[in-house]
Formats: sequence, C-alpha cells, structure tokens
Amino acid sequence: MAGILRQDGRRPDELRQVRISPGYLDFAEGSALIEMGNTRVLCAVSLEARSPQFLRGTGSGWITAEYNMLPRATHERTPRERIRTSGRTHEIQRLIGRSLRAVCDLELLGERTLTVDCDVLQADGGTRAAAITGAYVALRQVCQMLLGRGELAASPVRQPVAAASVGLVGGVPLLDLCYEEDARAEVDFNVAMAEDGRLVEVQGTAESHPFPRPLLDDLLDMAEAGIRKLFQVQRLALGEIGVFD
Repeated sequence: MAGILRQDGRRPDELRQVRISPGYLDFAEGSALIEMGNTRVLCAVSLEARSPQFLRGTGSGWITAEYNMLPRATHERTPRERIRTSGRTHEIQRLIGRSLRAVCDLELLGERTLTVDCDVLQADGGTRAAAITGAYVALRQVCQMLLGRGELAASPVRQPVAAASVGLVGGVPLLDLCYEEDARAEVDFNVAMAEDGRLVEVQGTAESHPFPRPLLDDLLDMAEAGIRKLFQVQRLALGEIGVFD
C-alpha cells in the first residue's frame, strides 16, 4: 500500500495540503479559513452574552453550529436553503456542535452562547471534517479573547478536537478523501477525535457490500494518524505549540 499513489500524487495515508488562516474575518469574535486541498471552509464564531432559554439560570453556556454551502462551492450550482435546512445540512451542523461541546467545559464558559458558522466556499470532499478542524481554531480565539479581558477564570476548552475522512476505494484504505475518491468509495467514514485519543463521533457506512470488523479498525487507525497531524496544524495556526503537552 505504501507504494501506491493516488490521482493527486498522495500516498494512501497522506493528508492533502492543509492550511488554517486564523482571524480571517475582521468583525467576528473568532474566525478561521481552513483549506484542505481544494476544499475551503470559512469558520466564524459569534459571542452572545446569554445562554439559550433552556439553560438560563444554570450558570452553563452553550456552543451551537450552523453549516452552509455556497451555491457555486460545487461543480454545478446548488440552490440556497432558504426555507429549511436539508437533512444532510442538519446532520452536519449537529456534528460540528457536538464535536466542539465534547472538548469544552460549558460551566466554565458561563451563561454565554457561541454560535459557529461554517460556510463552505469550495467543496472537494471532506467538508464536515474541515469544518470541525477549522471551527476549533476559531473557538480558541474567542476563549483567549475572553480570558484576556478577564471575563473567564479559565479556558473552557479542555483539549483540541479535529476530524478526518477515511474510506476504502478500489480495495485500498485512503485518508482524507477528495470528492472523486469519495464518490467511488466502497466504504467511507468521518471520524472526529479529541487529542487524548477518545472518539467524539464515528460516522460510517458501506455503500454496496458489508465490510469486516478488521477494516474498521484499520480505518480508525488511519484516521487517528491523520488527525494527530491536524492537531499540529491547529497549534501552528494558534501559535500554541506545546500548550496541551
């Protein structure tokens, strides 16, 4: 497998080129543009100084997410979701929110709401994984801002979280699938993981035939190796190398 090269010249276990540009927007409390190959997602975090109604008076905060894809993020125009979100969009934004809440102490956040907007500028596979990875960087900026103002006693972020896609294409396990690979995958997974190695979420399916349990273990190992590289990219973006060591 090590000698196999993909259409873009990557090894099976190699990520696409990843770049995270923090503070990409001037007015959002936290923001980041993440580029994974040709996939680009703009993540912005907005701060509201109150909790949602169901948490009022509890002392706890909340983190929620919205996900959207620009009409020409894909090869053909996708109509805007003006009235209601599609099932896919709803699933993805819930995944992003769960992933961020999983690594945060919401009581340390206090009665505040952080809304994370993830807008796909260009889609070439792995948009939900990119959104989670970039959203973490934007979230960290907001927490650092609140700490700097003296509004938080400690950061509510306990550890990093990132995500990667993996799949079986032509019988070969691959990391970080582009769209062309994802469209041909016999098995595909999205894996979100915290830095301590615990899994936040695993979304996976066989497209045509059942797959054996050992393949799942192999794909999870491949995803973990890729996600650990993404943690380093996040740290570089934030200038926080070694903070969580």
